[in-house]
Amino acid sequence: MNETGAVKFHYESDGQELAPFDGLEELQAARQELRRRGLLGVDETGIGFGNVSLRIEEIDIFHITGSGTGRLARLGLQDFAKVTEWDFVRNWLRSTGQAIPSAESLTHAAIYAEAAEVRMVLHGHDARLWRDLCERGITTRPDNPYGTPALAEEVRRLFRETDVRAKRIFAMAGHRNGIVAFGRDFPEAFAALAPAE
Repeated sequence: MNETGAVKFHYESDGQELAPFDGLEELQAARQELRRRGLLGVDETGIGFGNVSLRIEEIDIFHITGSGTGRLARLGLQDFAKVTEWDFVRNWLRSTGQAIPSAESLTHAAIYAEAAEVRMVLHGHDARLWRDLCERGITTRPDNPYGTPALAEEVRRLFRETDVRAKRIFAMAGHRNGIVAFGRDFPEAFAALAPAE
């Protein structure tokens, strides 16, 4: 499995500096908790992994950590992107900010598109939890690699055909050790990770 952390979608960004936004502290806290648990960081090949996003209220706009920021201990505003529009079919999104949106942005967008109640999405790596979720069938299909429209559609299928909405977590079978959890807020999203404790 050749995973480079590279962005696989097309994007348009204005490159403007983000202004401080509601939820920034919540995003920072969630990211720090992912780091503390070892779910976000840098792998043995030097590639950063893990990301977190927060939806702005009930609208389809979200802030997400930038691509390649897993290596950073703390993030500044320049390390976030605000995703304002996306198109799964075109494999495209539009953002504002100086950071390139995380390679997992379309996966986050798929969750927000399917679950209006979700405000926070977490993506991390945990080998034990990933294996457990795969064994229990709480997973995307293995032929859908990370950061692709196929994976976004697979996530949408999970919402339509399984009880993933209630479980609030799934494994990405085509992205070794990759897990995604989500919820209405920081505590609910992290509660879904309880098996990793």
